[in-house]
Amino acid sequence: AMDIWDPYIASTRGYVPEAEEKIVFDRYHLMTHMGKAVDTVRKREHRALQQVGDETLTKSKYLWLYSEENLPEKHWERFEELKASHLKTARAWAIKESLRDLWNYTRKGWASAHFKRWYFWATHSRLEPVIKAARTFHRHLQNVLTYFKHRVTNAVCEGVNSKIQTIIKMAYGFRNRDHLKTAIYFHCGGLDLYPGTH
Repeated sequence: AMDIWDPYIASTRGYVPEAEEKIVFDRYHLMTHMGKAVDTVRKREHRALQQVGDETLTKSKYLWLYSEENLPEKHWERFEELKASHLKTARAWAIKESLRDLWNYTRKGWASAHFKRWYFWATHSRLEPVIKAARTFHRHLQNVLTYFKHRVTNAVCEGVNSKIQTIIKMAYGFRNRDHLKTAIYFHCGGLDLYPGTH
């Protein structure tokens, strides 16, 4: 599982036999791309609205980045009003949330049909950042759908990477690579450091 980034793809193809059947573009990274597209739409629309004195989108950035089920309760009322509006940002957010449903399918064929409908909606949205993201996903659709064969995500790797970044921050950086490796093994190695009982 990986992000859609050409150097990752090229490296995997170069070193992994039959890589095309094994590469899975991770849900987290695809949704991150869509989140960035929604935020770009929001920024552009917010600027345009501010020029005519409309502050509708002021302080709404993070509302659009949540998935609906994770939105804190204190924001529900405002977000419902924003979603019901005729904002371009609301449309971009709805397209993003529809893509999220792709991973709820149990069969590749059903997911493919969902993607086809989603792709039509996204590319006819007249929202350039959303169209750009949709075309990127379409170019790599085979490896988006390999998820339904392997059912893997990048979550464990992302978690370990986050832990390593925290180790580096706690140490204010490492001047010696061996010390960094030792710290990573210590914190991430899963070693049982309790004294023996026998």
